[in-house]
Amino acid sequence: MLRERIAIIDGIRSPIGKAGGMLKGVAADDLGAYVLREFVAKLPISKDLIDDVIIGNVAQPSNAANVGRVIALKAGLSEKIPAITIHRNCASGMEAITTGASKILSGESSIVIAGGTESMSNIPLLYGQKMTAFFDRLSRARTIGQKLSVLLSFRLSFLEPRIGLLEGLTDPTCGLIMGLTAENLAKDFKISRQEQDQYALESHQKTAAAAAKGIFDEETIPFPVSPKFDTVMTKDESVRADQTLDALKKLKPYFDREHGTVTVGNACPVSDGAAMVLLMTESKAKEMGLTPMGYLTDYAYAGLDPSRMGLGPVHAMSKLFDKSGIGVDSIDLIEINEAFSVQVLACLRAMESDEFARKKLGKNKALGKVDPSIVNVNGGAVAIGHPVGMTGTRLVITLLKELKRRGKKRGIASLCIGGGQGAALLLETH
Repeated sequence: MLRERIAIIDGIRSPIGKAGGMLKGVAADDLGAYVLREFVAKLPISKDLIDDVIIGNVAQPSNAANVGRVIALKAGLSEKIPAITIHRNCASGMEAITTGASKILSGESSIVIAGGTESMSNIPLLYGQKMTAFFDRLSRARTIGQKLSVLLSFRLSFLEPRIGLLEGLTDPTCGLIMGLTAENLAKDFKISRQEQDQYALESHQKTAAAAAKGIFDEETIPFPVSPKFDTVMTKDESVRADQTLDALKKLKPYFDREHGTVTVGNACPVSDGAAMVLLMTESKAKEMGLTPMGYLTDYAYAGLDPSRMGLGPVHAMSKLFDKSGIGVDSIDLIEINEAFSVQVLACLRAMESDEFARKKLGKNKALGKVDPSIVNVNGGAVAIGHPVGMTGTRLVITLLKELKRRGKKRGIASLCIGGGQGAALLLETH
């Protein structure tokens, strides 16, 4: 356990847009700056009391180096408040929170804003080596003859781009795009296409039901849509209230076209969004007369085989249970980010498997059977979307608000991380 709980005073997020959708014209720094500006405006403390800003982001924009600092300044925070950018792939928004907690517990900071932002719509196409070499030769040419010689060497094939999004979603150590690591889990745990599609359907149904009840309105802020700003986005864009199993069945496998089971329907969509939370110690919150949304009690990160990266939550929760002395039976709600339907299903099967515990976790028995009814109770990323730098923060906000709504005490927010890692945060409301 942490030596003192970290109070999470409040948190908000933007609606999540699908890539190429309503938020496509908003860069990652502008997404984050708008949410941060709105967040500090509603905080019960002066923004001048903030000691540090920590922002998770994966596809860091080239025109906004250290995007966390750019966001803080664009949001109107004092230039005297330092800010950094954190990158742990899909857990970047979670890493921002735990890094903030470490700074607070070390005494380096007292009050921290942590969060995440991602505009996957704006991950660029990159020039390949041939085009880069062509530009290099052209820039070095001095005479007209030399320039003409270089220009005549140009070939259309030079224009073939490197796709930043595709490269970012492909692990360089195992050579697999994330969807193929999910296919590995389908084979390892014998999870059928039908099971995956059924899970995806239920994710949309639960998310749509929660949205209809106004549950997400408690954590989202309206977002004016560029370029005219005459439209305000209030709902997550990818959720399909009318999703059907028949529609999901018609989709072809996307990553392994011949033998695969993972489709665009049972995987999370590429997305845009930003989220922020305010952190301080529990004693500081009491001193200031603040009522927190909840508390960070402990956390763990774990490494594993990159080709099975989707099992990261199991490895991280195993480590978290060892650290905290708490087991599955003590958890009221669990959020496991839905990178893929099969990934969540595989995690649940791995947690109740004695064989997996012995072979992969170094334990004599399974972590324990998890009741599916406490997992992702308001749906998840298959329906909502997964802006990779932001999702970790969103999971914490969503989980804490649902725990309070239900009058429950304890939950775990967890996700898998590209590159073969997992994260798990132990959260409480009382």
